[in-house]
Amino acid sequence: MSGTLTRAAPPAPPRDRLATAARERGRRRKDGAAALTLLGPSLVILAVMVGYPAVLMVVQSFTDYSIRDKVQGTLPDVVGLNNYLEVFTASDFPAVLVRSLGLMLVMTVLIVGLGALVAVLMTRLTRGWRLLVSIGLLLAWAMPPLAATTVWGWIFDAQYGLVNWLLNSVTGSTDFTNHSWLLDPWSFFAVLTIIVVWQGVPFAAFTLYAALGQVPGEVLEAASLDGATGLQRFRLVVYPYLRNVVTVVVVLQVIWNLRIFTQVYTLQQRGGLASETNVLGTYIFRQGVGEFGVTSAIGVLTVILLLALSWGYVRTTLKEEEL
Repeated sequence: MSGTLTRAAPPAPPRDRLATAARERGRRRKDGAAALTLLGPSLVILAVMVGYPAVLMVVQSFTDYSIRDKVQGTLPDVVGLNNYLEVFTASDFPAVLVRSLGLMLVMTVLIVGLGALVAVLMTRLTRGWRLLVSIGLLLAWAMPPLAATTVWGWIFDAQYGLVNWLLNSVTGSTDFTNHSWLLDPWSFFAVLTIIVVWQGVPFAAFTLYAALGQVPGEVLEAASLDGATGLQRFRLVVYPYLRNVVTVVVVLQVIWNLRIFTQVYTLQQRGGLASETNVLGTYIFRQGVGEFGVTSAIGVLTVILLLALSWGYVRTTLKEEEL
């Protein structure tokens, strides 16, 4: 035979395989110890700033802890699920919850929808106009919620508001003189929606604009040559590239819009009726004076609601990481 036979390497002795496995385990332990060392400070901060208050809130939700116990230094009594039953049967929590969910849904749809439109518009503008739009979005985004609410409160002010003056000028009447936009709950929520959407659109627009830059131009060109309309190109070509980013934006907006406090509280101080315009944040704040047990129960329910609303995104992310 002209060729030479190549013999396979003999298997490693059992002792060598055991030594290799031991070294691998030692390396993994060292990597794990190094990771814990780096994460240690963050874990301690999370345990102190998040873990302890969360556990304390859950424990207090099963007691009748009140301001009296805090002042006198006495231990509260365990009441089981009574606080949760009271929240749903003898309080305004169900109405506040429905109100908060409705506002969250409207605000999220408007923010994501308008943000997508602005993002698409920015891809069509020239460099100068795109820079001008970006500066305007940054100014709205960078303004603190309290300052933004104060400015919009003056715009809708009953006596000196720009909106009332403009409506009187357009209609040629005095019907809107001293008209309060915050007294009626529906107009109150309309003003609130304008403020929150105005500050929420920049984040969605910048995020979606960055994602649009990742869509291959040749794919869009091929879709155009195939006769796809603009809506078909967006639905069949662009959206699959944006799906993960849109999911992140939607989940974040759901959480943020369900936790709004500053805008609602500031508008209530300017003339809104708190009893008819409370959302979860302001309701917990006003409920928290004195009845800590009931307030803790509301807090636990709010956390469960937020986890339930964001679980879909978390599950999708974990599945994609496993692939």
